[in-house]
Amino acid sequence: MKDSNFLKHYKILLVFLFLYFSLVFGFYINENLNYGAIGDWHTDKSVIEALSVDIKKTLLRYESFGHRHSPLYLIFLSFFHKLGLSLDLIRFLHLNLSIFLIYYFYKCLNLKFEKIDKNFLLLISFSLFLSPTFRSLSVWPSTRLIGLIFFVISIYEFLKYQKFSKEKYIFRNLLFLILSSYISPNFSVFVIYFFFHYIKKENLILIIKYLIFCGILSLPAFYYLIILDINFLTATTPGSSNEEKIGLSLNFANKILIISSIILFHFLPFLINKSILSEFKKIKNLNLFVFFIIFLISLFYFNYVPNYTGGGVFFQISYYFFNNNYFFYFISLVSIFILCFFSYKNLNNFLIFFILIISNIQNTIYHKYYDPLILIIFFTIISNYLVKNFFIKKNSIYYLYTFYIGFICLRLVKNNIFA
Repeated sequence: MKDSNFLKHYKILLVFLFLYFSLVFGFYINENLNYGAIGDWHTDKSVIEALSVDIKKTLLRYESFGHRHSPLYLIFLSFFHKLGLSLDLIRFLHLNLSIFLIYYFYKCLNLKFEKIDKNFLLLISFSLFLSPTFRSLSVWPSTRLIGLIFFVISIYEFLKYQKFSKEKYIFRNLLFLILSSYISPNFSVFVIYFFFHYIKKENLILIIKYLIFCGILSLPAFYYLIILDINFLTATTPGSSNEEKIGLSLNFANKILIISSIILFHFLPFLINKSILSEFKKIKNLNLFVFFIIFLISLFYFNYVPNYTGGGVFFQISYYFFNNNYFFYFISLVSIFILCFFSYKNLNNFLIFFILIISNIQNTIYHKYYDPLILIIFFTIISNYLVKNFFIKKNSIYYLYTFYIGFICLRLVKNNIFA
């Protein structure tokens, strides 16, 4: 029995080492599956160099660098540059820091699914090594990835709160959420989700206490963005033509259709399930009618064009292969139906999908904002019976790895043929 366990652990270690060294190899060959990652790094490294010379001056003219990345993590990297580390060494340091995402994702899985074989949970967490976004943003330092690490830590503390109901986990959850928001502001809207659960269980005095806590810790951000008027969040993004530049967009029709299609894409390895059709039939016609109306309204106001860049896998496929949006519209309809299915009588899931949509206030909608975020929240905070089915069928892990390998192939084809 001991020999059998040793062999299992040995195989798991080999899987980890293989995937880790594949990432190191990606670093060596300048892997850039997300295509834009290297461009973002070239913008960031000029900020890092400037911060290493004069932090105050650089922060006061931060808008002049023309990108939406928070300066906080770049300040951290600039300290290493000031110590004499080359930019390539800083990149390699960042790559190894990125592994904490996999570590804390595993801790979340281990806490939530304590009866499941730990080796199986490790294999799920290792699948992040195959995420094109994780690979790209590990090789080319990105604030988004570090923000995601702190966000996953905040989920871990929230799961501990759900299990043990101790106030200290509320404090830790909100603290790490605020840290993740300072590094990647998109995560700030998840405060709605966490307070939704705290309000249901805790007294009003405690809720007010933590609202004040969040408000106080948010003051430096408000001071920087509003009082000093250094609002880097409104940096321009591509428009419908080369001459047009757009920063923010409140056209939620674009966001509903595109983001729902991205969510569906990441649900694919879990939808290979015979029982799901019978589950679909349980949805009432009224609910389907409401979501169909949402789809029609979104369709009417949809105006996202390829010039904006991004749009997700299905939008890109529709454009490149059919030169129109009809295939994308069909997928969006299916996507909204799937979201309807998961939101049916489940306010928790509806709230998560709502937050995922409003978390993107910029004009462009990139797939990297939701990969591997969707996978992580699928296993941690989304309520669904598909997770249980995933654990029942041990070969499910092959579906997950096949999905990510296929995703990598799609990125390679796009980057080398259609770019």
